Amino acid sequence: MVFTNEAMFLLSTMAVFSLFTATLGGGAVYKVGDAAGWTIGGANVDYHMWASSKVFRVGDILVFQYNRTQHNVLRVSLPDYHSCNAANPIATYSSGNDSITIKGPGHYYYICGFPGHCQAGQKIDVRVLKVSEPTDFSSKSPSPAPASSTTNGHVIAPSPVTKSSAPSLFLNNGLRLSLTLLMIVIGSVYLL
Repeated sequence: MVFTNEAMFLLSTMAVFSLFTATLGGGAVYKVGDAAGWTIGGANVDYHMWASSKVFRVGDILVFQYNRTQHNVLRVSLPDYHSCNAANPIATYSSGNDSITIKGPGHYYYICGFPGHCQAGQKIDVRVLKVSEPTDFSSKSPSPAPASSTTNGHVIAPSPVTKSSAPSLFLNNGLRLSLTLLMIVIGSVYLL
């Protein structure tokens, strides 16, 4: 099959714009524990503080990076999260570089299943907003958090009040890639 220059340009342009629009739909990517990753010991990561400083939404991606010979990631129920019970996980991850896409609102509880790790603080409660709130980059101060409430004796944490200042990696990388591809397509047209 032979394509004319015009057909090649049209196909290339369509591919670039398809990539660009698909990229815009992606959620934010959060590396759990930031530079320290998913670990215990010398890193001294407070995963509760880390999670409470983020605003998680449906479609966001949690990336757990760790040494797979020393750690794993277990998604567990609330009671198992509180008791650090690794016997009945909802899901188990053990690649050392796990990407978990948030599928719906609510709480997601993760622990390390290695003995003693959860008890030492290697556990995280990710609270995902029920409604996607519009991001307002023009406001400089966050709104105050609502008062905590309780359900069945458990405290429900208020929504985090800080917005993630790091834009989505997918958006940044996808936009950069799309613009690069567009420049290549335009440049190839001028060379023909």
